[in-house]
Amino acid sequence: SRTVMIPPAAGDPSVPAPRAGRDLLAGKVVVRSAAAGTGIGSATARRCLEEGAQVVISDHHERRLTAARGELARAHGERVWSQVCDVTDESQVGALVAGAVRQFGRIDVLVNNAGLGGTSSVLEMTDEQWSRVLDVTLTGTFRCTRAVLRQMVGQGHGGAVVNNASVLGWRAQPGQAHYAAAKAGVMALTRCAALDVAEHGIRVNAVAPSLAAHPFLAKVTSEELLADLAGREAFGRAAQPWEVANVIVFLASDYASYMTGEVVSVSSQHP
Repeated sequence: SRTVMIPPAAGDPSVPAPRAGRDLLAGKVVVRSAAAGTGIGSATARRCLEEGAQVVISDHHERRLTAARGELARAHGERVWSQVCDVTDESQVGALVAGAVRQFGRIDVLVNNAGLGGTSSVLEMTDEQWSRVLDVTLTGTFRCTRAVLRQMVGQGHGGAVVNNASVLGWRAQPGQAHYAAAKAGVMALTRCAALDVAEHGIRVNAVAPSLAAHPFLAKVTSEELLADLAGREAFGRAAQPWEVANVIVFLASDYASYMTGEVVSVSSQHP
């Protein structure tokens, strides 16, 4: 299925407790695109900070971004910085990269989190629906990757890019042709970009989540659908966003030094 955010069952004993940071990203500068407020993007920023990184967060929604930065800064102070960025605008992507370098001096890690979904049969899907999802989810990832890779190559000290794909890049689901095509494209972009920059010591990998908990999804979908989605998972529950973020942190860290061009499934879903 597509990457869907569903809330965990209250008091679910199968949900493990988050682990304390181990400085896996100590001294590194991480830029994370999009989704400042909740979900995997927010959890990734938090986990990177807990692992010792300096983190730049971005979002196209200024008020949401300001609130997210304020919350993170209360716990992590000047190690978090933010800049508004719409990944469909190349000039804003360039400004994000330049701003991060001005603030922290370099970029060591990029986490691409921008994505846009929707549900529509191919029979009814418009060109506008198709193009909008592809522009945000695939081309937005390309724009950010290109800009940061150019910066990393110029720095000459390696680096890591982690893209947020989806299990839909492999699996079929009705009504998701645009989203699935975009996420499959993110996977292909990951593999090819990895070879383009391997000689510079830069790694490019991706995660492919299926279900991740989100407190607001229950407001826009049925309990029956949520139960069905969770029931397809081997553990009978959605991943917590921080569980996906942990895999992102691993791929960004030096523990994944020999991994590049890989797409790691963060899913317990069975056929």
